[in-house]
Amino acid sequence: MINKKPLNFIEQIIEKDVSSGFVDEITTRFPPEPNGFLHFGHAKSICLNFGLAEKYGGRCHLRLDDTNPEKETDEYVAEIKESVKWLGFDWGEHLYFASDYFEQFYKFAVGLIKSGFAYVDSQNSEEIRLNRGTLTTPGKDSPFRNRDNHENLELFELMRNGRFANGELVLRAKIDMASANINMRDPVIYRIRHVEHHRQGNNWCIYPLYDFAHPLSDAIEKISHSICTLEFEDHRPAYNWVLEKTKECGFFSNQLLPKQYEFSRLSLSNVILSKRRLGELVNSRLVTGWDDPRMPTLAGAKKRGYPPKGIRNFCNIIGVTKADSKIDFSVLEDCMREHLNDNTQRRIAVIWPLKLIIENVDSIFVEKCFAPNYPKRGENKYREILFRKELVIDRDDFCLNPPKGFFRLSPGKRVRLRYAFVIECTGYELDDDGNVILVKAKIFKESKSGSAGADRFKVKGNIHWLSEKDAIPLKLLLFDRLLLEESSRESIEKENAFFNEKSLRKVDSLAEPELSNACMKDQFQFERHGYFKRLSQKEFGESLCFGRIVSLKDKWKKV
Repeated sequence: MINKKPLNFIEQIIEKDVSSGFVDEITTRFPPEPNGFLHFGHAKSICLNFGLAEKYGGRCHLRLDDTNPEKETDEYVAEIKESVKWLGFDWGEHLYFASDYFEQFYKFAVGLIKSGFAYVDSQNSEEIRLNRGTLTTPGKDSPFRNRDNHENLELFELMRNGRFANGELVLRAKIDMASANINMRDPVIYRIRHVEHHRQGNNWCIYPLYDFAHPLSDAIEKISHSICTLEFEDHRPAYNWVLEKTKECGFFSNQLLPKQYEFSRLSLSNVILSKRRLGELVNSRLVTGWDDPRMPTLAGAKKRGYPPKGIRNFCNIIGVTKADSKIDFSVLEDCMREHLNDNTQRRIAVIWPLKLIIENVDSIFVEKCFAPNYPKRGENKYREILFRKELVIDRDDFCLNPPKGFFRLSPGKRVRLRYAFVIECTGYELDDDGNVILVKAKIFKESKSGSAGADRFKVKGNIHWLSEKDAIPLKLLLFDRLLLEESSRESIEKENAFFNEKSLRKVDSLAEPELSNACMKDQFQFERHGYFKRLSQKEFGESLCFGRIVSLKDKWKKV
């Protein structure tokens, strides 16, 4: 019997609404502001909203919430659309922009003014802030709160016509300055900004604020379930007030108003999930851009080689709740490994090469060895690797004075060269500084992997190798986490103390010759090291360059 995954609380709400006939069709939306690149936190919301629409036979809108002209650009719009598609979702005909509703928003605001639900305030921003009150003290009414409706309408029209400077006037909702919820203390719903808009140009100089534009956009698009993260829970009363009062003014009279529901946002260990703070990383040039492969953005994940299916699987695993919790970053990486392990060919790369001489074979000795391309698939597809007298092994696989539990190569000890022979270290050479520059060994010819005598040789260590003559040079970019430890800092200047200086290491390495024919974006598992993707020479400046997607194991786990 297959255990069916239990419904999350939003699915329970939807199923109740559907079964009771409360809603005819499920319509959700993903409404990012185009002021930065999407990050892993957005992926959770994308998967939730598009996933619910798919599960219940509805639709999900992609809406660009572009009501703040000072920070929004066409570049961000294009990136958002590309990232949603890359993640595997399609909005079809339902691409919308909040800015396309500006004329409707204006009419709604006029209706609120006529009905006495909004007023023009001449206080400056500091006066509004001081009179707003605190969590323990009520606010004070604006001296302009009781302006007559006719004067408010005239002033609001003059605001639209550009007769006032930035901040000189605002339009506020008339709710309750003594409310326990600060968001209900006559929130500002329109402000003056003489800034060119990325779509509307200079057609407007007044712009609606989020708590006004968001619920009205939902109503215009007939969203049934408006799903937000928990920081908007305290804004829900304002959301409902705007819709209810607008309906009282004669709008949306024959339709069901949207309902807002909140879920916990994604919180990952050692990861910044804030567009503002990620923007500071970009501006401080600690990273190369929003799509730096180390960045927790979807564009960065794409460039790094994260499979979108792995991200979707991660969002499914962590689930949807109302309780805040921090997810260890290793959970995300494990989802990447699970997909990559089944879908990438194996290759050998020696990251830090150390020369190995086989003493008991002559200089022309050549032996063909065979390694599987997809060992997890059980396919009988092998590639040929040539074994010669002069080899290279990874420097980390040799130790002069091995600690307890070290089963790789050391003086007088035996290991198996993967897919080849068992060898025994017979000597080594040092440079003037005492560093090992060459290792000597002998092979046991009857120990070759796959031969009848191989099982007679019992060794604990198994290391990889390449023929020095056949291996090709390549550059490896070893990407790692940006932050060394947890940080709740609000400023990137303070965050610098936690910045991982080793989040990008460039290493000259050697690898199997077939990798020179790899196409851009091809992915491989470099055995014992991790999963790698071929990178563009144009972007990274190297003719043959691979970047690490994720290591084979999580070296950050606390033991």
